[in-house]
Amino acid sequence: MRLSTRKLLDKSFSGLGFFSLLLMCAALAVILIPIILKGSSAFIFKETVERREFMLENYDRGDSDAIQKELARAKEARKPVYEILKEYEESLGWGDLKEREKLKDIKDMIRNILGPLPGDEEKPLPRDQYGQTRWDRAQAHLDDLLYRTEYKFPDPNAMGVPVKIARKEDYKGTPLAPLFDQMENNLDKMLRPQWTFYWRFLFDMPSDSYFFGGIWPSVLGTIYLAFGSMIIAAPVGVISAIYLTQYAGDGPLIRLLRTCISTLAGVPSIVFGLFGLAFFIHALHVSKGPSVLVGCLTLAALVLPTIIRASEEAIKAVPRTYKEASLSLGATRWRTIVKVLLPAALPGIITSIIISVGRAAGETAPILFTAAVMLGDPLAPMETLSQPSPALPANLYALVAVHEAVEEVRHVQFGMALTLIVLVLLLNLAAVVLRARISKKLRT
Repeated sequence: MRLSTRKLLDKSFSGLGFFSLLLMCAALAVILIPIILKGSSAFIFKETVERREFMLENYDRGDSDAIQKELARAKEARKPVYEILKEYEESLGWGDLKEREKLKDIKDMIRNILGPLPGDEEKPLPRDQYGQTRWDRAQAHLDDLLYRTEYKFPDPNAMGVPVKIARKEDYKGTPLAPLFDQMENNLDKMLRPQWTFYWRFLFDMPSDSYFFGGIWPSVLGTIYLAFGSMIIAAPVGVISAIYLTQYAGDGPLIRLLRTCISTLAGVPSIVFGLFGLAFFIHALHVSKGPSVLVGCLTLAALVLPTIIRASEEAIKAVPRTYKEASLSLGATRWRTIVKVLLPAALPGIITSIIISVGRAAGETAPILFTAAVMLGDPLAPMETLSQPSPALPANLYALVAVHEAVEEVRHVQFGMALTLIVLVLLLNLAAVVLRARISKKLRT
């Protein structure tokens, strides 16, 4: 090959590699930036006086006197709204059933913003005892109150076009007409929003299906599952790698075993979840039902092929002269493995384990069948042997897919996603730092 052609190919491959790197960074930015921005809203947001009241009554946090004064000012600002509703209701006759039904809908919208109206019966759920605790959600509900959506069909063959129509136009000339301007112009006085930094989102207990509180049980459950699976998978994976590289031959059975390990690494995670349910729960009866222990066993089976293959490669990468020198000095094979090969291969082995921890922490399908519940208290270590636990991946799926009020807990969804990403990034950063330190120690 001519030198000019070789240089051209080298530059082409370098350019292609650089372009691929930029493309990957752009893809990560497209995925991560919205999660970071929206996830941060779980920690930094404008809280209303309703949230300060909730935190005082349920978590005993805040200045009681200051909050009571704020509540008194907020209630004073809400009085005109309640008076308008009362006046309009009294103006309706018994035959105005349609108007009464519309008024009921408007009252429900106001309850969503300000909480129970005067004269309402007390309801058991906290979400019905308080108004909006977040300013952004209060503004969204205010928009629903001020405007109704109708669909216009300018083209009979095309889809309808949504058009917002001001509700106050429907009540022009009635005692209810001033209510809409009153809500729009004085909502900040009624809810008294303030910026807050809710760092306890990570450590508070959730309340009322994640409408309030934090995600501590899910964080703790994820830690249990990730590290519990590594306690099981890491020793088994490393020992298997030692056997395959130092003791096993190259016969048909070993080749079949290597093929099976490679195949297992590509099996969909949901298959491991069904396997864990059928084998560990129904066949072996490890626990009576889903539990953290069963989840750890299932995740260990999931990441085991990765640890075996990566540990194999790390051991094979150790120069053969290390082993020959140790054996020539009279060391046994096992002593050579423990004192020479494993320390030299340790950076690669640790990297494979930490990467597997990150994967175990982020898996959803396996733990849906074997370990996870949506709500639950934080478990003590011994309770993990028989009890299921909330976990970030499974709860994130539940909040997005099956929660009864998806929009109301949108900040919790993104907060969980951000927490999970940061947790995995920290684990990978720990792998990089630990590998660098061990490599430096081995060189010295």
